[in-house]
Amino acid sequence: MPQVKIIAKNFMDMVASLPAIKLDRLYDNAFICEAILRSLPPLAKKYVLQMLYIEVPVTAKSMEEWVLADGFSKHRVAVDRLIQLRVFTETVDRKKETTYRLHPTFQINLQKHIVYGGVLPREPMPSGVTVRLPSLEDLDTYAHKQWESFLLHLISSSEAEKTKNISSSMMKIFQRGLLSHRDKEAPMLTESGFQFLLMDTNAQLWYIIREYITNSEERGVDSADLISFLLELSFHVTGEAYNMNTLTDIQMNTVKDLADLGLAKLQQGRKESWFIPTKLATNLSISLSDTSSRNQGYVVVETNFRMYAYSTSQLHCEILRLFARIEYQLPNLIVGSITKENLYKAFQNGITSDQANVTLQIISFLQQNAHPRVAEKLPTVPENVTDQIRLWESDLNRVDMIAAHLIDEFPSKEVFEAACDFAREYEGWLWEDSDKMRLVVKGDIFTHMKEFLRSQRQ
Repeated sequence: MPQVKIIAKNFMDMVASLPAIKLDRLYDNAFICEAILRSLPPLAKKYVLQMLYIEVPVTAKSMEEWVLADGFSKHRVAVDRLIQLRVFTETVDRKKETTYRLHPTFQINLQKHIVYGGVLPREPMPSGVTVRLPSLEDLDTYAHKQWESFLLHLISSSEAEKTKNISSSMMKIFQRGLLSHRDKEAPMLTESGFQFLLMDTNAQLWYIIREYITNSEERGVDSADLISFLLELSFHVTGEAYNMNTLTDIQMNTVKDLADLGLAKLQQGRKESWFIPTKLATNLSISLSDTSSRNQGYVVVETNFRMYAYSTSQLHCEILRLFARIEYQLPNLIVGSITKENLYKAFQNGITSDQANVTLQIISFLQQNAHPRVAEKLPTVPENVTDQIRLWESDLNRVDMIAAHLIDEFPSKEVFEAACDFAREYEGWLWEDSDKMRLVVKGDIFTHMKEFLRSQRQ
């Protein structure tokens, strides 16, 4: 069995976590097989191609001879990954000898793809039917605006009212775990929601896609079918138009949901309607959690705690407002200050379970989004600022508030000492005064303490 535990940190981890029956069904689609091959580590790709035309099992010892001694760790990772994705089927015989062979359906489809070449999932619409298709630059701008308007629904209800309506299914997934809903109160950010907003765009998008796939069964959509369609999208050409009539009802609803995220743009002609994939959709099979192509930074923090953000984005302004005081906003510049009051407001806004983690998240956000002129320096954020943020966080933890009860007027010294022993035994003892026979216990054992004292009186 594989030695690496599957944790869904990217798209292919989500594929690997599918039940074996659904994963086998995915390999009926040649596009899925090619997408899986693309995602594999280099050594794993080499093993697949070496065994592509081998019809008999290959022993583990034979495969170990394919690599040098210092490459065994990479060999183990490659084999584990292939087993997790069921590209390799592992067999142990009576002599406890391990053998591997390629998944038969995966092997046949990949052989056909190499011999006959790949065919696109669907052909783009002719230019004579579609008119006024956006340029790649306009498409990137559209995707960016769609994603910003989507996030504004989480940060500010007043800003969300200015944006277009988001589908109920996508909004439900988006808010799950990120907002806390209390009776007669406006929704508030949870700690997870706060940290979500400080993530980079790729990590945020992967979170949403992961939740969208995980909760697909609630919408009556098979997760394997959804993954299959999302991987098919990665084979479409960015900027080309594809007829909506070629999609099933489930696929059509999925495209409409993805358009809310900026993964596709919908257009309507006189007779036909079509969708245009953006770069976010065509890169799905690589990895949504890949942060190698990080967005350009825009924040400058000075030693006097002044903050300058060179941005025209309302989303950036709202994110900075979560932990800083925004003083004024120009067309391309946001000016503010990092203050203790605003940081405390962030901690109190439903973000109280792990303040140290939130502090690290804020500092990491400022470092990752540092303006290019500042990013060249070390440290990117002045040390006195990061140290002071940590000190402000530690100020909140100087006193630990615990619900407690004071018990006095014990009938005798023996009952008082027995009560003290009872409180210590159940880890509820806080303080005692043996001369005046007074005892303070934690609130969570007070009910048990009353029952104990009642039994002592009897």
